[in-house]
Amino acid sequence: MLGSSSDQPLPAIGPDWSGMLPAIALWALALYLPLSAPLARLEDSLAAGSLPPALQQLALVLSSLLLALAVAVVAVLLLSWCLGPGWAGSLGLMAALGGLAFALAGSRDPEA
Repeated sequence: MLGSSSDQPLPAIGPDWSGMLPAIALWALALYLPLSAPLARLEDSLAAGSLPPALQQLALVLSSLLLALAVAVVAVLLLSWCLGPGWAGSLGLMAALGGLAFALAGSRDPEA
């Protein structure tokens, strides 16, 4: 039968990214806060616009997430090309855990 899913699997159109998705997610998580900090110009332009504050916040969060995801894809591709896909994921995990450790260490009250 034509179009039946049991005949043959569909051919892959592009590269298989499924192996890189965990590494990309880890790198995006590690890069989210450092990359979202310099978005002050976007925040200023959104504040000057006519969007409601809730939509401004949503646009700011989505843009910082997309920026972190785009930089994470580039980082994983470069690290995978240089070191191998396993190393890219391992370094992404270390970057995410290191960022979490620095965030937790910075949130402690210095007076205590």
